[in-house]
Amino acid sequence: MAWRPSAKRALARRAAEALTALIWLTRYPVGRFLRPPVPQLASAVWAFPLAGLALALPASLPLLAGLPASIAAILAVGVMVWLTGSMHEDGLADYADGCGGATRERRLEIMRDSRIGSYGVLALLLVTGLRIASLAELARISPWVAAGALAVAASLSRAGMGMAMAVMDPARPDGLGRAAGRASLAAAGWGWALAAAVVAPLILDGTLSVFAAIAAILACAVAQFLLGRGAQLRLGGQTGDVLGAMQQTGECATLLTLLILTSARAA
Repeated sequence: MAWRPSAKRALARRAAEALTALIWLTRYPVGRFLRPPVPQLASAVWAFPLAGLALALPASLPLLAGLPASIAAILAVGVMVWLTGSMHEDGLADYADGCGGATRERRLEIMRDSRIGSYGVLALLLVTGLRIASLAELARISPWVAAGALAVAASLSRAGMGMAMAVMDPARPDGLGRAAGRASLAAAGWGWALAAAVVAPLILDGTLSVFAAIAAILACAVAQFLLGRGAQLRLGGQTGDVLGAMQQTGECATLLTLLILTSARAA
């Protein structure tokens, strides 16, 4: 049966949006496949969890390679950093530094400074350390559990970024927050649905319990809500750095929650 022209256009549009998400959120060289008109990033938020999954799959390989758990976890996080160009880590550091400013204008000014301060260094050390330690402990329980947890955390945390783009105003009149556009709640909701779809197979094959999966989704959402609420109060909205910080805190909260509940289940 032949495809209708409208269905072909819709499919091409969704493919372009998925490529847009990969271009913005990863270093994969897929820009050559994107043809004009290029979708606005806001329209691609539904595909953010797919970008997370595309990052987590190669990053999981060290966890499944039979390496010592601590080495495998360091390499897994290192692959994630490499494939994203440390974009989200940079956002976390900039936002942490900006929190030290006395006024909204000063905070935004600090966040635009390319230099990293003590708050940024400490935030990176703590969050990256927690990510590595959580993955290492999960890998000691089971490499497959660790790989599944990484895929869940990468997808959920990026779905939260899309929701922030839908509900938060840009904090600046320029910059990524403004240029990306305002995402629709429907697109952000589809992103959460796709992230949940990543979780579902891990429940079906027994890797995660239903309770652990629901708790991980809630932990990610709460951590990102709290950071987003803080950004709203301090900055008046979201920026690219805020989105990066939300991804990092969401991923960290997800991994920690899955570690706590998986450890209790294995005991």
